[in-house]
Amino acid sequence: MSSVTTNKMTNYRWVICAMLFLATTVNYMDRQVLSLTWKDFIAVDFHWNDNDYGTITAIFSLFYAFISLFAGRFIDWMGTKKGYIWAIVVWSLGACLHAGCGWVTMYVENIDSIEELRSIAAGSQAAIAVSTLSVWLFLACRIVLAVGESGNFPAAIKVTAEYFPKKDRALATSIFNAGASVGALAAPLTIPVLAEHMGWEMSFIIIGGIGFIWAGLWLFLYDKPSNSKFVNEAELSYIGQDEEEEKVEQAKPAENEPTLSFLQCFAYRQTWAFIVGKLMTDGVWWFYLFWAPAYFSELGYPSNTGMGQALIFVLYLIVTVLSIYGGYLPKLFVEKLGQNPYAGRMRAMLIFAFFPLFAMFAQPLAHISPWIPCIIIGLAGAGHQAWSANLYSTIGDMFPKSAIATITGIGTMFGGLCSFAINKGSGMLFTYADGLGDAFSFFGQTGKPAGYMIVFCYCAVAYLIGWVIMKTLVPKYKPIVLD
Repeated sequence: MSSVTTNKMTNYRWVICAMLFLATTVNYMDRQVLSLTWKDFIAVDFHWNDNDYGTITAIFSLFYAFISLFAGRFIDWMGTKKGYIWAIVVWSLGACLHAGCGWVTMYVENIDSIEELRSIAAGSQAAIAVSTLSVWLFLACRIVLAVGESGNFPAAIKVTAEYFPKKDRALATSIFNAGASVGALAAPLTIPVLAEHMGWEMSFIIIGGIGFIWAGLWLFLYDKPSNSKFVNEAELSYIGQDEEEEKVEQAKPAENEPTLSFLQCFAYRQTWAFIVGKLMTDGVWWFYLFWAPAYFSELGYPSNTGMGQALIFVLYLIVTVLSIYGGYLPKLFVEKLGQNPYAGRMRAMLIFAFFPLFAMFAQPLAHISPWIPCIIIGLAGAGHQAWSANLYSTIGDMFPKSAIATITGIGTMFGGLCSFAINKGSGMLFTYADGLGDAFSFFGQTGKPAGYMIVFCYCAVAYLIGWVIMKTLVPKYKPIVLD
């Protein structure tokens, strides 16, 4: 039990929330290194096109989806302390390994210098060999990254359920989930600068190395609330306010808690509601994350220019500032209107589902100013992050703690499948549309802009469709009780 004996309630749960925020920030910065360097740095070396990059991001998403199916189960089995450390160490290692892809490519292809590599004629057999080999090498590194990163959200959601009562979980989730936005916000200010002055290889090494520091801090700072020396009786009582038996259950070993088998999880409508929410919308966020720098580069503002960096920074600044309030809205519905947490979350998610509709206007208005799509995508991204924070919290509302990470992993797998489809499809679509030029048109746009218009239209309507299906599957709050 806690060694802190003061009557005043400690607030150590927010320290843990800050650690989850930092882990998520690092997680998304590691993902962003490639998206901020491929178009203006790596593609120059390896002769990549949009389809090559789409293949890399799609396979990353596919492996992320597949491993997520087991990552939640791994976290439930290993526990949040050890499981989280394993996850971040693996993904940090994978991030650092990207730096060696150039050296291996040059060694295998007998290329002596970077100048010789870049001077290879586009479309030649040598260029095809270089691009093919480098794509495979980056794919291998992205797979390692995906294996580790798949554990972040199952672990974070499980920790949130351990440290926060139900009424505070959406707020805590929105705070740590904002790490995705902050990571994406910090990335354009740091990664292109590192790539420009130290080489794109060092940007992978430096950003990837941060995760090892976090793992050391987590080892020292984290324990379950009932075992933490930083949590007193008052805070432990606050954390366990939802059930009278909460203190007793927290003291039980995890293996004595009722559990769901993997197949049993699919027998519940609640599981399928979460799956639909992730399947319809996760790919939208990953499209913004992976393709926004390339999109602004297409508009004439590469990521290694001040304007290009400013556009990405402002985009994610909008996402960060607005999405942090995603946890307050359901809290307002619960405390002021007396709704149960699930009803409050679903009402909030319906409101957030309208934000992405702005994405339909990003491409048509881009010719006026690049700031218009920047702001529009920022609003759409904020809607996604607020939606996502509440979607994750629905798991804690309806599933026992012993199953939370497993359900999170299942949903994340389906979200990864959506990301695979949208990223691979986008790469193929953009390359195809660019090749056809004016012969390819959609809603008044031609060539590659028409391709972007198609993807933006899907991004706009995905959330409303997802919400309707979720509400149909689980119209009212119905927690799952295990014997």
